[in-house]
Amino acid sequence: MNFDDFKLHPTIAANVRASGYETPTPIQTQTITQAMEGRDLIGLAQTGTGKTAAFALPIIHRLLTGKPHRTIWPRVLVVAPTRELAEQIKDSFVKYSKGSGLQIAAIYGGVALKPQLKALRAGLDIVVACPGRLLDHVRERNIDLSEIEVLVLDEADQMFDMGFLPDIRRIIKAVPTKRQTLLFSATMPADIHALANEALTDPRTVQIDRVKPTETVSHGIYPVESHLKLPLLFEVLKHTDTESVLIFVAAKHRAKRIGEKLIEAGYKATSLQGNLSQGRRQEAITGFRNGTYQIMVATDVAARGIDIAGISHVINFDMPTTLDFYTHRIGRTGRAERTGDAFTFVTPDDYGMVLSIEKALNSKIQRFYMDGFDYKAPPVAKDPTFARAPRERQQRKPGTGAGKPAAAKSVAPPRGGGRPRPESGRPSTPQGSTPKPAPRPDQRPTRPEAPRTSENGAAPAPAPGAGRPRRRPFRGFAKR
Repeated sequence: MNFDDFKLHPTIAANVRASGYETPTPIQTQTITQAMEGRDLIGLAQTGTGKTAAFALPIIHRLLTGKPHRTIWPRVLVVAPTRELAEQIKDSFVKYSKGSGLQIAAIYGGVALKPQLKALRAGLDIVVACPGRLLDHVRERNIDLSEIEVLVLDEADQMFDMGFLPDIRRIIKAVPTKRQTLLFSATMPADIHALANEALTDPRTVQIDRVKPTETVSHGIYPVESHLKLPLLFEVLKHTDTESVLIFVAAKHRAKRIGEKLIEAGYKATSLQGNLSQGRRQEAITGFRNGTYQIMVATDVAARGIDIAGISHVINFDMPTTLDFYTHRIGRTGRAERTGDAFTFVTPDDYGMVLSIEKALNSKIQRFYMDGFDYKAPPVAKDPTFARAPRERQQRKPGTGAGKPAAAKSVAPPRGGGRPRPESGRPSTPQGSTPKPAPRPDQRPTRPEAPRTSENGAAPAPAPGAGRPRRRPFRGFAKR
């Protein structure tokens, strides 16, 4: 079977041929025809199997062969979990619809709002969006979803893992009830199954084999202690063809540190993690795709966010927390029926996860040991490699309340002039007694305190002036 058998619109067929595609993948073969018929679909397939074209081609065909669009509001909404994936889906739509006149835009956070507003006001046919920024535009009434004809939920299981399920439900309520809905996922947990029952009407399920770690990938395990992971990484890279290597770590600061260490060692490396701006993230992906960088160190934010067919090796520097994450990570290599290698560094605490992976593969994963590597080297007392950088203390503006720097104490001169009282050098006060205030220079000495009772027990007469407040001299009215 080839793409001509789908009877796609001539513009689409020409763009598919120009892209070099001849034979559809299994997910495309089973999905495109049913999607063109307007059915709701659930597509279960691993990453790198051609899912984007499986829904993009029938959607473009529907728009080009249907009624003309008469308003500025979009007719197709594709929801994706990450900015990188949204951008790539948009690029695929642009490539397949070239010359058709369809207006397509990607909407996601982390970038300027003005270009998105300009695109929305000019009118769009297809919007590819991340849930958070899309709902921001809906609340501000920058976009109206009342004319959506096709809703696509791509990588639904990852959106669930990232906590987007409540946002997805809000989006589903904002689009018309009468629509076509396509849901694509690599795995099908119970929550996604429940979401499918809510959002789809009599859906057909297309599942390509059983969802398990990619069979086109060779799996290997490197047992190692945690403190020896970085030296072992350099040793493995030394004996590996570093044409295109993707390294996964568990935290953003680890991605940054390992990337810096690789650059110091002379490798053409970059890192991809959530603390980077969208411009720097896009530069890292583009550089890794075109060969500017041989190695990319990434967190799981990139597990499904990049689509690069030439990745030869995936190295799990840190063990993924679930089998699904392992599947998504290694799915970056061995794509489009190509082969690849997946290496995982395993500490003694990780063997429970190893058993789960081996059960999914239905085979034991081969263990590897590097000749000449010192596996018994003791840990460094204080290794700063993966220590978090201290946060800079933010200085508040003067007068903003708590947290402002303490100002130096100034001693006001006494009312009657003279030198200010010293802050130190006072004689110490015996414990339990109350210190007496120092007299002012302009104050006259007080009379000695009279005894509380006289010799015969009667109260003594008060001393002249005692008990009355001392009057200040009158110095005239203040001038206004």
